[in-house]
Amino acid sequence: QVQVVESGGGLVQAGGSLRLSCAASGSIFTMNAMGWYRQAPGKQRELVAGFTPGGSTNYADSVKGRFTISRDNAKKTVYLQMNNLKQEDTAVYYCNVKGKNYYYNDYDTWGQGTQVTVSS
Repeated sequence: QVQVVESGGGLVQAGGSLRLSCAASGSIFTMNAMGWYRQAPGKQRELVAGFTPGGSTNYADSVKGRFTISRDNAKKTVYLQMNNLKQEDTAVYYCNVKGKNYYYNDYDTWGQGTQVTVSS
């Protein structure tokens, strides 16, 4: 069983910053791909930033230059540094982690989400 817990969301004024954390735990053998997604009211969930299995990063065009994804493998934690936040960044942010567990079976686990609200 693999669990993923996000933290760090909150209310911030436009132009401000927040840092989200995503901690994975459980029977993790590998963490191959990790990503941050978001879902605003009435919209589909979208990829914000992620690490591919090859280790490269990708970002949504709307956050390039403002958001940075990073990871601490020892802590099994993924971060999303969000700077110069805009009202359109308001959404529930979800973390997703994929990999192999101790039994070498695939896992694909989502967190419960953390709310980010950007005020004007």
